[in-house]
Amino acid sequence: MTQQIRVGLIFGGKSSEHEVSLASAQSVARAIDQEKYAVVLIGVSKEGRWIAGSNALKQLAAASPTPLLAPGLENNGAPAASEMTTTEELVPGAAGKASPLASIDVAFPLVHGPFGEDGTIQGLLELADIPYVGAGVAASAVGMDKALMKAIFRANDLPQVDWRVILRREWESKPEETIRSIERAFGYPCFIKPANLGSSVAVTKAHTWDELAQALATAAQFDRKLIAERAVDAREIECSVLGNDEPVVAIPGEVILQREFYDYTAKYAENAGTELKIPADLTAEQTRSVQDFAVRAFKAIDGSGLARVDFFIERMTNRILLNEINTIPGFTAVSMYPRMWAQTGLTFAALIDRLIELALERAADKKKSRRTVSPSK
Repeated sequence: MTQQIRVGLIFGGKSSEHEVSLASAQSVARAIDQEKYAVVLIGVSKEGRWIAGSNALKQLAAASPTPLLAPGLENNGAPAASEMTTTEELVPGAAGKASPLASIDVAFPLVHGPFGEDGTIQGLLELADIPYVGAGVAASAVGMDKALMKAIFRANDLPQVDWRVILRREWESKPEETIRSIERAFGYPCFIKPANLGSSVAVTKAHTWDELAQALATAAQFDRKLIAERAVDAREIECSVLGNDEPVVAIPGEVILQREFYDYTAKYAENAGTELKIPADLTAEQTRSVQDFAVRAFKAIDGSGLARVDFFIERMTNRILLNEINTIPGFTAVSMYPRMWAQTGLTFAALIDRLIELALERAADKKKSRRTVSPSK
C-alpha cells in the first residue's frame, strides 16, 4: 500500500474571517481522499495560539461558535492533540514542544484574511521548507492589499472601477478635506473599504456626507490604508482559477443579491436571500472575456495554486470591470470557488487532490533554483 501523504490543514487565525476559516477547514477535512491523505489539523486561535491534533477544530469552534459549521466535528484521522503557543515552536527543529509542521509533507493554508492570506503563513512555510497549497509570499501579500492589487492591475491594463487610496492619517488630520475630495472624485453613492480585510468586513456604501464620514471612521478602525471607490450599478460575476504557470479557469458564476451590495450578511447569513447561480447568464463572448481577465489578473500578481477573481458587469454598458482577486477564497462545500469547479466537471475531492499536486509541483520547481553562489576562483 502506498504511504499516505500527510496534509496539514492550517485554519482559524486572528482576522475577522476566523469563523469562515473553520468552516473551510471542516469542508476540506471531510471531502479529502482519506485513503491517499492523512490529515493533520493545525488551528490558530483568535489570540494567535497554535493548537494541533484531533480536537483542534472542536476547540476553536467552541471558542467561536458559528452556524457556518456543519454538525459533527469528527477527527478525520488526525493525530492526538498538542498545543503551540509561539510561532517559533512551529519551525521544525526549534526548541520547545514538537511541531506538527515537522511531521507533514504539505501544508494547506485555509486562514482567510490578515495573518494568513497576506503572505505571513506562507513566509513561515517557506522558512520551514514545507510545500504549501496556494499563492506564494509576494502574490499573497499583493492579493490581500487592495491598494497594491489595484496598482498592479492598472499597470497591466486591466479595467477597474475608479478608485483612490486614503491613509488613515490623512482622514484623521483633515477629515472635511478628505470627504470633499472623495465627493469631487466619485460623488454619491461611493464605497469605502479597509485595504487589508476580506469578506466585506467594514465595507460601507455611503450615500451622504454623514454616511461617508462614518464609513471612513469605521474602515480606519481596521487599517491604516483605506480604499474609496465609485459605486457602479452592476452584476457580480466570479471566476475560479486553478494552476501554476499555466492556469485554467472554470465556468463563471453570478451572485444575485437581495441586499444593496455584497456585504458580510449577504455572503453568510442564511436569510439574506443571496442566490449563487452557476453558470452565470453570460454570452459566449462575455464568458471568454471574464475568463481571460481572470487569467491575466492571476498572472499579474504571479499567482499559483488557486484564486477566485471577482468582477462587475455594468448593467447599462455591459462593460466588464475587475473588482479583486482572492488567493484563499472560501472553501466550504457551498462556496463559489469549489462550486464553479464542480459545474466545470471537477469534484470537490478531485479539486483538493489537484491543489495538493500543484503545491508539490511548485515545491519541486523551486528546488531547481540555486540558493547559494560558489565563490569564483
